[in-house]
Amino acid sequence: MPTVSEPRTLFVTGTDTGVGKTLVSAALLHALGRRGARVVGMKPVAAGLVLHQGAWVSEDVLALRAASTVAVPAALDNPVALPDPLSPHLAARRAGRHVAVAELHTAQRALARLADVVLVEGAGGWRVPLNDRETLADLARALAAPVVLVVGLRLGCLNHALLTAEAIRADGLVLAGWVANGIDPAMACRDENIDTLRQRLPAPLLGVVPWLERPDPRRIALGLPPGWA
Repeated sequence: MPTVSEPRTLFVTGTDTGVGKTLVSAALLHALGRRGARVVGMKPVAAGLVLHQGAWVSEDVLALRAASTVAVPAALDNPVALPDPLSPHLAARRAGRHVAVAELHTAQRALARLADVVLVEGAGGWRVPLNDRETLADLARALAAPVVLVVGLRLGCLNHALLTAEAIRADGLVLAGWVANGIDPAMACRDENIDTLRQRLPAPLLGVVPWLERPDPRRIALGLPPGWA
């Protein structure tokens, strides 16, 4: 288990938007928390807000906070909150906001002083733009964090998963594991697709999440990436 003097960071990405990154991130936070770690989830950039208890906030951020064992200032676990549900660079442009990797990395470093494990959830897929030059992949590289890939089980997931894994490796990062998340209850050959990815992805399968009408991250059984026990 990581100690206070040796904080760890995990980066969660997905094959696309809407594939269950937040659900899996919350489940991983619960799994780590049950082992005694002080854990906190971070959504560096959230685009698309709802009114909650008098404040505008991302539903993803609320889910990560509910699964965290450490309460932190909003400026740290969600340094950039943008009203419109768009790609971060477009949502930021509409809001008159410039988003940069350096700003997000500063917030993550502050979180790392408050928790044993910081779980950073990306937005959309691996190369989602933050501004005219930087992407969320650049943030993951700055963090030098192992990556967990959430694969949304639907037609086309094989190509998306394999290309994302190639991009992660090309960026010099370690794919620590992947999670198969059932987002299409009518998907044909679900198990065969999972088996194909087992054979081709260079990382362990951490869990298979079936399609659930009301998923509860506390009840989703996931393994942890090697070295995170």
